[in-house]
Amino acid sequence: MTDAVSLKPDLGRFGVWLGTRSLAPELAAEIESLGYGAAWIGASPDAELAWVEPALAETSQLQVATGIVNIWAAPAKEVGASFHRIETAHPGRFVLGVGVGHPEHTQQYQKPYDALVSYLDELDSAMVPNSRRVLAALGPRVLRLAARRSAGAHPYLTTPEHTGRARHLVGNTVFLAPEHKVVLTTDAEEARAVGRKFVDFYLGLSNYVNNWLRLGFTDEDVRKPGSDRLIDALVAYGTPDDIARRLHEHLDAGADHVAIQVLGVSRPEKLTPVLRELAGPLGLTR
Repeated sequence: MTDAVSLKPDLGRFGVWLGTRSLAPELAAEIESLGYGAAWIGASPDAELAWVEPALAETSQLQVATGIVNIWAAPAKEVGASFHRIETAHPGRFVLGVGVGHPEHTQQYQKPYDALVSYLDELDSAMVPNSRRVLAALGPRVLRLAARRSAGAHPYLTTPEHTGRARHLVGNTVFLAPEHKVVLTTDAEEARAVGRKFVDFYLGLSNYVNNWLRLGFTDEDVRKPGSDRLIDALVAYGTPDDIARRLHEHLDAGADHVAIQVLGVSRPEKLTPVLRELAGPLGLTR
């Protein structure tokens, strides 16, 4: 299971990224009804993944993906058992995203690349197929690992420029699904304030800061609270058409799928109206 994967998972062009650790079935149904192909669940969901089957049972075609399961917190053997339980109940509708998290927030964080390789070896032993797993990847080394040992990469908090570089690095047979943040407002200062509040946490994490520096941002750009240039690159805002054009830049750069994280909404009843407004400009159909 070490060769590059030629069969990419089909998650549609756009999905919804949620930092919730789980997915309510009702929200899953709403996301599917609006035409989004996948729901990505972040915030390091636990190894049992007990919430996945209820969400899939409430939908008929929606894919559910983890973005991501943290290798330090979720043992591979348990994750593998959860994968097979889900796959048995809902074949081909779950994608396992795994990653190493942040060195500043993980006491065990030592030799992360080697730890990730060992985790993938354990998933191999548990018979979790490459074609249904992806890696959180920002830098060249882990992007190459994603191409060799999984269906592809799920870069978080990046730009279309990063997507283009990643596509060039991993080749055309590899699945590439970046996440991008949006704020539905035409007020630039409001959008930047919302985006800056969210990005503040990541300005203290070396893996993200180093990635932005590789992309050409300066030390001043990545110093708290983050420059307007950085925030504008990471957070799409404006009219629904403006936001759709920005998100399509990822597709134009080589992405197969874009996971959209809506900022400034705290409850599903506020999230779904934004997703509904974006669905038309994004070209989604029910």
